[in-house]
Amino acid sequence: MALERAVQYLKRFGLDGRVRVLERSSATVELAAQALGCAPCRIAKTLSFRVGEGVVLVVCAGDAKVDNHKFKAFFGTKAKMLSAEEAESLVGHAVGGVCPFAVNSGVQTYLDASLQRFPTVFPACGSGNSAIELTPEELAACADRFCGWADVCKTQEEQASV
Repeated sequence: MALERAVQYLKRFGLDGRVRVLERSSATVELAAQALGCAPCRIAKTLSFRVGEGVVLVVCAGDAKVDNHKFKAFFGTKAKMLSAEEAESLVGHAVGGVCPFAVNSGVQTYLDASLQRFPTVFPACGSGNSAIELTPEELAACADRFCGWADVCKTQEEQASV
């Protein structure tokens, strides 16, 4: 199962003991925030995209929205999210538990700048009822196939002006 793979992966970093398996669903930003007792913006949602022939994960704040212009400028292509079926087969985690831990070969992970405004964030751990609390720096250090920081989401000011 994806949860076990993620926990084993996090063990390499000494973080497996911090994985929380929740009694309630954390499959959406709102459900995760309720289950963890935090603001939705602190949920680190992992979005999966097709970029050329490959797959890219973008981990961003729960309240962030991808800015198509920024995405295209950074990745050189239009933002095209994977379907639920594609995410599970290509990334290795089902929607609701997609995370940057123990991903399939060839998947690249980027962290969005929207995460940097929080002392800690909560990404999923491979299932729709799991999470781990990490600083953005810890997340960067342990994200599988981490390629760098990106700025592909609208800022809070940009979202407020829409």
